[in-house]
Amino acid sequence: MNTPTALIADDEPLLRDALAARLGEAWPELRVVAMARNGREAVELFERHRPDICFLDVHMPGMNGVEAASLIGRRAHLVFVTAFDQYALPAFDAGAVDYLMKPVQPLRVAQTVSRLQERLHASQPPMDLATVLAALQPPTALRWIRASVGNTLKVICVDDIDYLRADSKYTQVAWRDGKGEPCAALIRTPLKDLLPQLDAASFAQVHRSVVVQLRAIQQLVRHDNETATIHLHGRNETLPVSRSFLAQFRQM
Repeated sequence: MNTPTALIADDEPLLRDALAARLGEAWPELRVVAMARNGREAVELFERHRPDICFLDVHMPGMNGVEAASLIGRRAHLVFVTAFDQYALPAFDAGAVDYLMKPVQPLRVAQTVSRLQERLHASQPPMDLATVLAALQPPTALRWIRASVGNTLKVICVDDIDYLRADSKYTQVAWRDGKGEPCAALIRTPLKDLLPQLDAASFAQVHRSVVVQLRAIQQLVRHDNETATIHLHGRNETLPVSRSFLAQFRQM
């Protein structure tokens, strides 16, 4: 069997190092290939290194461990690390997924390592975490989108998105980077699947193939044929508004 690899994500450096030390004692063969400071960095490092196991702190600033786990999905065995008893759900002890309580204890780490070794040795696929993730975090509006730009994986905050446009089987995502510069990329998720996950107070569908962030709108220009065009702040492109969606702007 290949040397097992792991990623550790925690916003506290001392706790990252402590967990790595405990794992080194319990599982010397395990190679920690990446350390992340938050969920967003954890997803980016996971895509780069593709470790077998991810140890994710539940509470991290920005993207938390639960959100990161939902993006990683069944591509790795996941272990949650938490300081709060309410996250130690019965589903964990049933073997659906594992967890470690802070401060991590050698005996508990050894138990977790034993379970992980058994799964890897038996070539068991990672568990379906849908039920556990739903229990850990109530359903909320979509907050993050992953997009590949060349060889780089971008993790885009939904609040930074100006608009989404259907493009054949793909969706074009247009957003602002940290400097406010306009960016765009294609993702494989169809627009119709993204739409129900968007916050209806922030996003509006203006065409069967276009959804726009309301605060990104600079002006709406109506046309004689009961359609319109949206002009955006700081972007050259315009967006079409079809007749069936124009009425919502009158209501606003």
